[in-house]
Amino acid sequence: MKMIIGGAFQGQLAWAKAYLKDHDWKIEEHEWIDGKSCEFEDLCHCRGIYDFHEYIRRCLKENHEFSCREVIESNPELVIVTNEIGYGLVPVDDFERKYREYTGRICTELAGASDLVVRVVMGIGTAIKGEL
Repeated sequence: MKMIIGGAFQGQLAWAKAYLKDHDWKIEEHEWIDGKSCEFEDLCHCRGIYDFHEYIRRCLKENHEFSCREVIESNPELVIVTNEIGYGLVPVDDFERKYREYTGRICTELAGASDLVVRVVMGIGTAIKGEL
């Protein structure tokens, strides 16, 4: 598993596509799924997901329990592209606080199972786990 993380609009997906294309991990455009609209079954079989944080938001809104273990076991080669949402001011809204914490816990567990975690800032990727 690989995770590409970063703040909003930092170029995580573009970086991931460029990096993977040059490193035997090329993912075709049709092999990526969008976290804003995919189903859990898609997550267990796709090669890459972007806007993963939006998938977690949907899980919370729909009262769907997310299973890191199931994803890790069923799709160990998955590439996850997600925003880091735990920085900055703590949201006043109860749902937004819960979403922020839940996403952080899920991403922490998935990062633990990943062989590569890259933080992208201004389009530049830096490995924080594993080697590029």
